[in-house]
Amino acid sequence: MWDSVEAGVSAWLYPALSAVISVLLAYIGFRLALGVIRRLTRRKAVPRLFLDASARALGFVICLMVLNGVLEAAPEDLAFLPELQHLATLLLILSLTWALVRCTSAIGEVIVTLNPVLENEWKRARKVETQTRFLVRGLNILIVILGLGAALMTFESVRHVGGSLLASAGVGGIILGFAARPVLGNLLAGMQIALTQPFRIDDVLNVQGEWCWVEEVTATYVVLRVWDLRRLIVPLQWFIENPFQNWSRNAADLLGTVFLRVDYTMPLFPLREEFARLLRQAPQWDGKTETVQVTDSDDTTIQVRFLMSAPDSSQTWDLRCAVREGLITFMQENYPEYLPRIRARMLDPEQPGELSPPPR
Repeated sequence: MWDSVEAGVSAWLYPALSAVISVLLAYIGFRLALGVIRRLTRRKAVPRLFLDASARALGFVICLMVLNGVLEAAPEDLAFLPELQHLATLLLILSLTWALVRCTSAIGEVIVTLNPVLENEWKRARKVETQTRFLVRGLNILIVILGLGAALMTFESVRHVGGSLLASAGVGGIILGFAARPVLGNLLAGMQIALTQPFRIDDVLNVQGEWCWVEEVTATYVVLRVWDLRRLIVPLQWFIENPFQNWSRNAADLLGTVFLRVDYTMPLFPLREEFARLLRQAPQWDGKTETVQVTDSDDTTIQVRFLMSAPDSSQTWDLRCAVREGLITFMQENYPEYLPRIRARMLDPEQPGELSPPPR
């Protein structure tokens, strides 16, 4: 027994030593070439972005390719050689899948980098970024599926199962379609959103009464950052089937309103003057809209609407709060008697002409 073990170790000594030396030399050569390329290229250059994104995966690929070459050249009568060759091939397929995913992600980063958010081109830049994120994630999912399929097909038993599955692909496809309907629906919804652009990254949305920003878009769901820093996770399919508000679809500026209920005898001219003064001292106002209108009335009060505008939703909110506070303070200090009140009339049943109290 010891003789056979010693013979096996002796037979593996030269191939194993050759494999270790070859892999080490390949890795050292790769690191040297990587250092030279990084020294000669700029950090933001397009080839450099690809290299930085996939450097680690490419190192594994090169080392495993060298290892596979050494194992192919080894004598065929070595013990456990087929198993080691299969393991090296499997690792090579997985590392190639990893490298392709990293390169695909780098494509997205390069496209986003080449389309920065400039002052007058923010809409186009956000559109490109949103479409790129969708397409890159979809392509990564496809690459991972193909890579795992290729890795599984290296097993002989899986090949036989694959042939049986192909023979019954009709029934299996129907069952798989029903089982994966939510996932496939979200993937198709993501493609539709990427092409039609109902929203983009950093758009301001109102979803189910929540004021939020589009923070991240994945292949199956959208991460929305609510104004109080909560995160709302919404499936992509929901945006296709339900209405929602996009407050920055074409432009970010918004109109804001403040409503006040005042007495019928309140003069409106002082309110208009105070509203104009508050707007002119507010840094959020963009100078476009300034309107005061009586929009409603009931049996006790009238409703006055103050309409204003601001460059974006956040500044619109701040402007509305500041104007509301300023108008209320103005009325409290100058016209407190015109604040909403409830009128009542005391009736004296002893005086003629007055209404009698209802019978008990």
